Amino acid sequence: MRLDVVTIFPEYLEPLNVSLVGKARARGQLDVRIHDLREWAHDKHNTVDDTPYGGGPGMVMKPEPWGEALDEILASGDGEPVIVVPTPSGVPFTQQLAVELSVKPWLVFTPARYEGIDRRVIEEYGDRLDVREVSIGDYVLAGGEAPVLVMVEAVARLLPGVLGNAASHQDDSFAPGAMADLLEGPVYTKPPEWRGRGIPEVLLSGHHGKIARWRRDEAFRRTDRNRPDLIERADPAAFDKHDRAILAALGWSEGDDGRFGRTAEAVEE
Repeated sequence: MRLDVVTIFPEYLEPLNVSLVGKARARGQLDVRIHDLREWAHDKHNTVDDTPYGGGPGMVMKPEPWGEALDEILASGDGEPVIVVPTPSGVPFTQQLAVELSVKPWLVFTPARYEGIDRRVIEEYGDRLDVREVSIGDYVLAGGEAPVLVMVEAVARLLPGVLGNAASHQDDSFAPGAMADLLEGPVYTKPPEWRGRGIPEVLLSGHHGKIARWRRDEAFRRTDRNRPDLIERADPAAFDKHDRAILAALGWSEGDDGRFGRTAEAVEE
């Protein structure tokens, strides 16, 4: 997979040289190219921003440097990339989207600063390419470089051969089809006792069925506690009789529409 990132802070992307992403780059699984947007600014100050039309605070990134940069990058490769625009006003970045992007051969990321990129740039390339405006959460950062790091790591770990164990990501929280989109439950490793704390006996039992059931129950408990919205919107067809029993114990009941909701007693607690 080829990844291009256009930024005014190339040094911000240094973490792409370490950990799983760095190793994938070293092995040739990822071709990551970082571009300094200011190389396409032609005045003596390398200006990439200007005041917004219509007034208002902040500055807007100019279309000319972005257009020249993207044109040159597009001309350097074969095929058409997906352009990913990190922005708080984009669609939520999810594990499903990470999976979708992981099968694309070429991604171009455009992390902006200030108040964002002149809208005409998004429209220009959106007319002929697959442009995704994506948000990593309901908050605002100083720029789009941190979201790029988040998205690249989420996508890169899904590529064949990047993780040591190819099955490692299959039971991740939010993995498509994994535990009906429940959060992943707690995990343990050696030693068997630490500071007077042991591990659940079922994990020592060697009984794979019981261990799988325990993990799923714990996933329900964590999801109930931290992300009940995932249970509320889950397809009830994904729940077996054991799932329904743990949901009932946690204070959930099936509504007339088949979806699960918290019982009045559980809400009051």
